[in-house]
Amino acid sequence: MRHIEFEIVAECPVTRARAGILHTAHGDIETPVFMPVGTQATVKGLTQRDLEEDLAASIILANTYHLFLRPGTELLRKMGGLHRFMSWPNAILTDSGGFQVFSLSGLRKINEEGVLFQSHLNGDLHRFTPESTVDVQLAFGSDIQMALDECPEYPVSHEFAREAMQRTVRWAQRANSHFRQRMEQSATRHALFPIVQGSMFADLRSECAARLVELDTDGYAVGGLSVGEPRPLSMEMVEATETILPRARPRYAMGVGMPDELAEYVARGIDMMDCVLPSRNARNGCLFTSVGRVIIKHARYRDDEGPLDPACECYTCRSYSRAYLRHLFQSGEILYAMLATRHNIRRYLDIMRGIRQAIISKTFSEYLKSVRPAYDDAG
Repeated sequence: MRHIEFEIVAECPVTRARAGILHTAHGDIETPVFMPVGTQATVKGLTQRDLEEDLAASIILANTYHLFLRPGTELLRKMGGLHRFMSWPNAILTDSGGFQVFSLSGLRKINEEGVLFQSHLNGDLHRFTPESTVDVQLAFGSDIQMALDECPEYPVSHEFAREAMQRTVRWAQRANSHFRQRMEQSATRHALFPIVQGSMFADLRSECAARLVELDTDGYAVGGLSVGEPRPLSMEMVEATETILPRARPRYAMGVGMPDELAEYVARGIDMMDCVLPSRNARNGCLFTSVGRVIIKHARYRDDEGPLDPACECYTCRSYSRAYLRHLFQSGEILYAMLATRHNIRRYLDIMRGIRQAIISKTFSEYLKSVRPAYDDAG
């Protein structure tokens, strides 16, 4: 039984790209899709109305580790889950919390049972297991959940990566078994995606993908990307994985990427992506436009009356000059972060909509050739 349905509506005859519709309990999601990151049940600098009405985001991502620690699983359960708690009507994907736990380094210990870790907030000890992270995410009510995985740093040895990959598979088996049991008693629809690991070793990626396919889940994620590896290597790992994953199921590349990389991942058969870059870079003064990056603090924009991006129809570009945005940034005004984040998220969502339309119109291979030169640094 499928808990969410994935419908492929068009495929590129030259690449592995496809356009689809992901049907969830909280609405349909047109793919390929970029998911804005709402780590703590908020996309920093934006209201839910911004996301839903102005930006037309159909799905966002929230972080299990952070929400588990604060406000806590029981409070979110009591409040009716994440959707109700944050007044968000559309779909939510939650990660397993594994990436954040493993980034704690000295504050965590791994064994076959799971991960024992210290809260970065107060030092309290907690344990994540494959089963407990399923229960936490079900309490959140997220539409798509991730199985607990071990995400190794880069670089690591082949032996270390193999051990982490094999543990990830065993954890995924346990998580999937527990998830299926919970779904037999659930009145609501959810999906669990296991995560392909294997560091930057193609043989381990392929082995992991093949073993996870045996679980027959509603979709699959490719993790362990954007952890410091060269970008071409990241693409190679997706290629080593994608052909093994079922073509009829959605594929999610976790934590990617730069604007010019989005189409590259789609060309390799990826349907879903997320990344903190558009919001984080916005707050730090880096704005993505149709002609490249604008570093708004540069003196050249001090008296620039033009819009941030003349080709963009977003509220920020329609309403404010580069000079005003620079003034807000230099002054440390909160409004700058709001306007900049709105623009960058809109840019990412527009890119994905353009990619989808190109796939449907059978022009994606031409679109792909034109993308990379468009993102030279504008300064």
